[in-house]
Amino acid sequence: MKRTQHCNELRLANAGQTVTLSGWVHSRRDLGGLIFIDIRDREGRTQTVFDPSDLPKDLFARAAALRSECVISVTGKVRSRPTGTSNPKIATGEIEVMAAALEVLNMADVLPFPIDDPEVAGKVNEELRLKYRYLDLRRPEMARNLRLRSKVATAARVFMDEQGFLEVETPTLFKSTPEGAREFIVPSRVSPGLFYALPQSPQQFKQILMVAGVEKYFQLARCYRDEDQRADRQLEFTQIDIEMSFIEREDIYSLIEELLKRVWKTALNLDIATPFKRLAFEEALNRYGIDKPDARFGLELVDFTDEFRASTFKVFSGAVANGGVVKALNAKGMAGATQGQIEMMTEYAKSFGAKGLAYIKVEGGEWKSPIVKFFNDAEKTALTKKLAVEEGDLILFAADQWLTACEILGKIRLYCADVLKGQGKLTIPADQFNFLWVIEFPLLGFDREQNRWYSSHHPFTAPVAEDIPLLASDPKKVRGQHYDVVVNGVELGGGSIRIHQPEVQKKVFEDVLQIPPDMVKARFGYMLEAFRYGAPPHGGIALGFDRLIAILCGTPSIREVIAFPKTAKGADLMTDSPAAVEPKQLRDLHIELKVAKKE
Repeated sequence: MKRTQHCNELRLANAGQTVTLSGWVHSRRDLGGLIFIDIRDREGRTQTVFDPSDLPKDLFARAAALRSECVISVTGKVRSRPTGTSNPKIATGEIEVMAAALEVLNMADVLPFPIDDPEVAGKVNEELRLKYRYLDLRRPEMARNLRLRSKVATAARVFMDEQGFLEVETPTLFKSTPEGAREFIVPSRVSPGLFYALPQSPQQFKQILMVAGVEKYFQLARCYRDEDQRADRQLEFTQIDIEMSFIEREDIYSLIEELLKRVWKTALNLDIATPFKRLAFEEALNRYGIDKPDARFGLELVDFTDEFRASTFKVFSGAVANGGVVKALNAKGMAGATQGQIEMMTEYAKSFGAKGLAYIKVEGGEWKSPIVKFFNDAEKTALTKKLAVEEGDLILFAADQWLTACEILGKIRLYCADVLKGQGKLTIPADQFNFLWVIEFPLLGFDREQNRWYSSHHPFTAPVAEDIPLLASDPKKVRGQHYDVVVNGVELGGGSIRIHQPEVQKKVFEDVLQIPPDMVKARFGYMLEAFRYGAPPHGGIALGFDRLIAILCGTPSIREVIAFPKTAKGADLMTDSPAAVEPKQLRDLHIELKVAKKE
């Protein structure tokens, strides 16, 4: 080894020892004839001192020629720093190494962006950071994220092993089952015209493992979805994938609560309270306007359907007459909202199909809004009482079909929370984590364009037992045994108890989802056949590992916790991919391109 200690290891107790440190030049300073070089490795950094009176001229000249990020090895004697020069910001701040030898292992070109100043580096254009990702990952903030990711992965594996789970790898070359997100397709060279698909999840394989008698399976699984990118999505991602036999929903709840309790203790040394709160899907929408609510703050939605059923304000009474609802929320302290903020919230409402946004500002003891003149005293009293209206409040309304009205105010609720946080009127402690289970999702949704039902989660989700008769008569009322675990408005993961009876699964495929029998056989025939040979009751869940780490690291983007992420357009700027391939490769795969060549 070219070093005796790492760069975060030396303390006053090491004074007088001769050591060798290896790493990157973090910074170089020329002060009063002396050269101070901070040398950095993965663990931290140490100050080294080059004194021209004690060193050969050529050695001192080599030290003077160093620039940031050159790779060096320094040998010298440890001493305590002179009085008044200690650096409490780093662990090695009480000592320094008096250099006696220097080996330049590699010189570095001038960097495309600075990495030694966190404030400056954090403002660098993200595309530039991704192009030079190997430099970006040297920043202490990014190194910390990767370290924590590794630590949490290990903690998860240890916990699952303690619970008797087997880690089983499932294939990443699968078959196309286009019922979920868009898939990545891989052509077969040896079977012309046939294709594999990269798995969106190991769902079908892990259910087959339950049929195989594995009973308790888990995997840190790589998954692929060819979908539009967002801050919390990537084309390829990792999930903690879990499946268990002979269980009910409560078994999943307790397992995941204990797993997350271990993870939070390992990563942040925080004890999270269990069991988590349970919230039915319908209640979550009614109160928060979203099925992954951030329960750290109020601003809850309140229903006024009955109060405005006979209102002279026709927008409200008309919505109720058409089977809709009237909902409102009180953004307390936001009466001073700017015109731009009102327009932003109005655009949110319009994005869900609303014609506009009704609101009331409570200022100077008055209710300021053109709609107030339509309200009678009883309606005003109901608003005042149920919303606890007071000076400085902003009341926002949505009148539409139930789901649309909830989603409109759910989006606006989150926007108002961001505004209030920015104004210092809403404070959420950094170490506050509100976990909850969202349960009792509808098993099915209805696609009006295709005039058919579709699975809200996936077609393998079991209906609640007492709702099975409704599959034929009233599908919209069927609840699924599906559950999501949510923290601070982020869906960490979701899962369900699965259908394990082949006749029920076949009925869901053919009668409910209206998938033709020949297509069912082609896509899922092997599963239905496997279930005929004794499938145990089973269920599972998948936790988004990248999202989990992003929450623990306090960053809104999962790109900050993935070593080599893609851009929002799905590109890897460092390797310049996706890229063209040689014509011979296409011929071997029996593929002919029809894409017009760019000039």
